[in-house]
Amino acid sequence: MKIFTSNQIHELDKYTIEHEPVASIDLMERAAKALTRAIVELWDAHTPIVVFAGAGNNGGDALAVARLLAEEGYAVSVYLFNINNHLSADCETNRKRIADNKRIQCFSEVTQEFEPPKLDADTLVVDGLFGSGLNKPLVGGFATLVKYINQSPATVVSIDMPSGLMTEDNTDNIDACIIRADVTLTLQQKKLSMMFADCQKYIGRLRVLDIRLSQAFIHTAETDFRVVEEADVCRLLRRRADFVHKGDMGHALLVAGSYGMAGASILATRACLRAGVGKVTVHTPARNYDIMQIAVPEAVVQIDREKPMFSESVDAEPYNALGIGPGLGQSESTAIALISQLRRSRIPTVADADALNILALRRAWIQQLPKDMIITPHPKEFDRMQGIPSSSCYERLAKAREMACHLHIYVLLKGHVSALCMPDGKVIFNSTGNSGMATAGSGDVLTGILTALLARGYRQADACIVGMYLHGLAGDLAANDLGKESLVAGDLIEYLPKAFKRIED
Repeated sequence: MKIFTSNQIHELDKYTIEHEPVASIDLMERAAKALTRAIVELWDAHTPIVVFAGAGNNGGDALAVARLLAEEGYAVSVYLFNINNHLSADCETNRKRIADNKRIQCFSEVTQEFEPPKLDADTLVVDGLFGSGLNKPLVGGFATLVKYINQSPATVVSIDMPSGLMTEDNTDNIDACIIRADVTLTLQQKKLSMMFADCQKYIGRLRVLDIRLSQAFIHTAETDFRVVEEADVCRLLRRRADFVHKGDMGHALLVAGSYGMAGASILATRACLRAGVGKVTVHTPARNYDIMQIAVPEAVVQIDREKPMFSESVDAEPYNALGIGPGLGQSESTAIALISQLRRSRIPTVADADALNILALRRAWIQQLPKDMIITPHPKEFDRMQGIPSSSCYERLAKAREMACHLHIYVLLKGHVSALCMPDGKVIFNSTGNSGMATAGSGDVLTGILTALLARGYRQADACIVGMYLHGLAGDLAANDLGKESLVAGDLIEYLPKAFKRIED
């Protein structure tokens, strides 16, 4: 699924009107019918409804929804804010239709003073003040109205976007001046800000409604942002041939673990094996030897000269891919060994966890990362690598894109919606995963999966797309059976075969 900018959304509407062809007012009616169906599915006709409509096309949608809900038997009160005495053409048409409709309980066109209605706990507010075209924070009377709605006990459903929330960058937006919707019914496709954790408190439960906008435009329009879907992963997944042997399936090297953190190396290794690699060698401190041999008998264990820590780089020539970082620790000896390993390795590489923490403490080393390397920071790890915390998810994503382009690497920014930033500036958001995966070791599992896929011969971009999707899908399958509260990283490994099987089938 592509994610379009606010300008592209406008172009998509325009293209649909011109090439379907369909009159703009009829396209608005089509959207209103989809919105009304969604509201009727969620709230019965005994729910009193208050509609707040702005002067633009989002307000036109809201007015059309109000009329259709009234025709369904709902008690609907409508407030149209025409402060500047100018409505969009389609909003004006729907204003006339509302004014002529006898089923509307109350219709008020606000031009100056406004006495807000009482909003009770059983009231449903339909927010149609501003849509995806907003480009600055709300101020004045609209900001006051938003605060009034947010402070009320009413349930709020927003049309397309919660009013006050901008489609892309909300870094400098004003928190109190954004509607906090319980449900957002967005039209046709998700918007960029809907992918960010810091915007979820405004969006509530999100539903995407298909209003049959031009598929020709959607297929051909270029965009820097898209969401990976199951069909994408199915196309990328490499099928295992019947007559392969382990040598055909890749040999992965994992540099992981330190004294007291053997668990990270175990999780990464088990995940690597479950992701289909032919053979895994784990380079780990001597004190982890017995633990590794017992916990993962399928792996080859290579011992570092230091008993408690990683202290010397490994000849990576015999291997097909390298994963480094889980449980390494951050000692000076380990740091020197890490940068030496990264400099000398000529194979596809994934770095995570303490590898990233070491780089964050020695930020000049970041410039020496090999091209096409994959790093998988969570937000705090990435902020440490940048040296300055990001003030919004949008700003962090922009920095991650800049890093990926500047260093020509792949930055997989982990989160509930992980974002893969690629060297060409494109961003791919994951569509699987859940909050139960916010548990220690989940990242180690992802490192193992990605390393296995690289060793199997996947290109870096494909390995990241397939890896993050399967990692999240395993988490979803595990949460479905076990619940989110009790999910641990090891469950992701146990459910990884089911994730593969679902995609293969």
